[in-house]
Amino acid sequence: MALPNRPNYQGSGGPRGKFAPRKEAEHRINHFIRVPQVRLVGDNVTMGVYPTQEALKIAQQQQLDLVEISPQADPPVCKVIDYNKFLYDKKRKEKEMKAKSKTAELKEIRFTPGTDDHDFDFKARHAENFLKEGNKVKAYVQFKGRAIQFKERGELVLLKFAERLAEIGQVEGLPKLEGKRMLMVIAPKSQKKKSTGGSAASE
Repeated sequence: MALPNRPNYQGSGGPRGKFAPRKEAEHRINHFIRVPQVRLVGDNVTMGVYPTQEALKIAQQQQLDLVEISPQADPPVCKVIDYNKFLYDKKRKEKEMKAKSKTAELKEIRFTPGTDDHDFDFKARHAENFLKEGNKVKAYVQFKGRAIQFKERGELVLLKFAERLAEIGQVEGLPKLEGKRMLMVIAPKSQKKKSTGGSAASE
């Protein structure tokens, strides 16, 4: 028989309140814990080994759940907690960890030696968004035909670009010429240690 005033998480029903319900429990809880005794942990409890029925009564007195958190231990370890809140916090932490471990991409921004101010501003705004999202930006000037004679202009474009992004971006090296391209990589200031991967996105 389920504890009074506590939801049966294993059934089709569920609590209505602050924390979202789950149709099935990820852990054995309350009367689904069928071992004779458990090691009890949690806030506002005296830690130790208890008969399971006594541990259930302790949880009931606090209007909380008895949750089996280490089933392989001998005896299994159970914690007195609000199970819905426990699942909510667990999901939130997993989401945060996933977001932090996301690999940064390398985004490409292309210029020409004669890029006008309007085009420059447009591409700079895109680069700002890329950097704020934690991505690196590879800016390059493409020289066509005899335009390679004006490589100094390309260098000025890239240096101006780096200056525009100085508040949120950190240049990883001075502009360098590779074939008919002069390029420079800018990393987000707050996430300079983030690894680079994924495909590039041209603008």
